[in-house]
Amino acid sequence: MQRTIMLRATIFLLLLTIPFSASGEGFFDSYFDFSESFADPNTGLTVFPILQIPIGGRYEAMGTAFTALANDFSYLEANPAASALLDRTQIALAHNAWIADTSIDSAVFTMRNENLGYGFGGKFLYVPFTEYNDWGDTQASIYYSETLATANISYNFFSSYDYEGLALGANLKTAYRHIPEIIEPGQSAFGLLADIGLLTRFNFMKPYVARESNFAVGLVARNLGISTDGEALPTEASLGIAYSPFRPLTLTTDFNYPFSLQPDVPAENWYIATGMDLAVTNFFSLQSGFHYRGGNPRFSLGTELLTSDMAFNINYTLGLDTQVSAPLDRISVVASMDLGDRGRYARQQMVEEQYIAGLEAYARGDLRLAVRHWQAVLELDPDFTPASENLDTVLTSLRLQEELTGINTLLDDENS
Repeated sequence: MQRTIMLRATIFLLLLTIPFSASGEGFFDSYFDFSESFADPNTGLTVFPILQIPIGGRYEAMGTAFTALANDFSYLEANPAASALLDRTQIALAHNAWIADTSIDSAVFTMRNENLGYGFGGKFLYVPFTEYNDWGDTQASIYYSETLATANISYNFFSSYDYEGLALGANLKTAYRHIPEIIEPGQSAFGLLADIGLLTRFNFMKPYVARESNFAVGLVARNLGISTDGEALPTEASLGIAYSPFRPLTLTTDFNYPFSLQPDVPAENWYIATGMDLAVTNFFSLQSGFHYRGGNPRFSLGTELLTSDMAFNINYTLGLDTQVSAPLDRISVVASMDLGDRGRYARQQMVEEQYIAGLEAYARGDLRLAVRHWQAVLELDPDFTPASENLDTVLTSLRLQEELTGINTLLDDENS
């Protein structure tokens, strides 16, 4: 009986191995064929990898699905239109331990003046390279590096009390690839690029009460430009959606469509990214994301800790290129400093105080005092629609009262 069971088990295992052994290389060939079905044959045909490696922060933690959210300094990579909608002035420093010895250091400054936003950023990628001679002695220790400098400007149109507006922005970027002459002469190159983006936020299917909008849509064209060596750039268009079904939770999705400006270089296949941001408390939040591009899907997980004037982000990304044995592989750390909002919050508080005071005066029947309060509101914020609507109503009432008073006076004169 035992021999019969062993024989049947052996036959069963042999039958399982037939599909693999028939290919000539066994299981590994079948695994290769399976993974190859998801791979993109056009991957790696563009230059300047620095353009595709995330800076870090929530942008990376949410799987780069940040085109529509873009509510911190990471907008510089996600959507250039977002600087006109940021609440705070920020300075951020980031370090991203990418793959093996590859690292990226970044710095970003961003500011908003009413509806005008602008920012500047720098990004530096470096890979150590050691040359050995025929006897194994170190002959040179140098770096392959790429540098990216970005200048941003954006403006928010049609903003009002009920609508945050439609922001239009652009980035102008300069990229430089440095390959030391000792490695290969004449391989260094410049690139001049631009990003163009649109971003709008509004309320849609909002089950909670809050001033901020719960739905956003973003559209971006990235890395439009030329390279001095004639090679193709990683140009792409992205459409993003961000939705908050509940106040602490934000869900994001990006659809990305690479395209080539050089007819002889095919573009990569389209890819997607999704992300989640959960505010656990008012000072601590969790982010996660999934990024599927070609044959290398990756998951990311991050945290953000807020203090009174600082924010700290730590992310970890797990992909097919992650070295689990390297404890610092694919970890990014960001520290950003909050430099204030140029008095916007204090002005908003004054606006709300004046508006409420006008409502109280109106309830007491003191219409002229209500008018003064609401006129003060509009001097501080001309787009505060409730004050302008109430002001029109009260001014109409005062005019009617004056007309009635004039009619009564005329009738009294006639009677006398």
